[in-house]
Amino acid sequence: MDVKQLLSNNRKWAESMSARDPDFFPRLARQQKPEFLWIGCSDSRVPANEVVGMMPGELFVHRNVANMVVATDMNFLSVLQFAVDVLQVKQVIVCGHYGCGGVRAALGYETLGLIDNWLRALKALHHQNLPRFAGLSAEQQVNLLCELNVQRQVRNVCHTTIVQSAWRRGQSLAVHGWIYGLTDGLVKDLMVTVDSAAQLDETFLYDQ
Repeated sequence: MDVKQLLSNNRKWAESMSARDPDFFPRLARQQKPEFLWIGCSDSRVPANEVVGMMPGELFVHRNVANMVVATDMNFLSVLQFAVDVLQVKQVIVCGHYGCGGVRAALGYETLGLIDNWLRALKALHHQNLPRFAGLSAEQQVNLLCELNVQRQVRNVCHTTIVQSAWRRGQSLAVHGWIYGLTDGLVKDLMVTVDSAAQLDETFLYDQ
């Protein structure tokens, strides 16, 4: 498949959408009012909208390698601030996936280049939880770290001044941690939802 095929696919998709709903694109162009922000992995096998059966305009999306939430990442912070403050999303979903290549790389010792710096936090997370990995197969270790990573990134989202400011002004906002199975297409809720500053450790609170 080449890029010309992609353009052809786009024309067919646009035509089929307009045939089903002639006002779809004009309506979409007028505004976007998503209630959800999706923070996911860049992996091409995890298409955010399709995984949860949502149409364009219903899901605001940020993706990076291994669905990381890094306090110094201005790209991520800009997305989060726009989603929370401007779009007024009500739900933030951090969604990782089993078999994540970034997580797998963090468990290894191969030098991959610039991305090694991005994955250092994952290496630290593994080190902090070493006893939990004892006796697990290589694949089980990858998948456990995938889950721990989602849990950590949920907390990282909540530790931002952006989310805490929203809670202080009474905005309804919940942050969820999910993980996607590549082998069955199913999303698992890791049950780590946070919807108020009261659920955070005191160390990470602002304006107490």
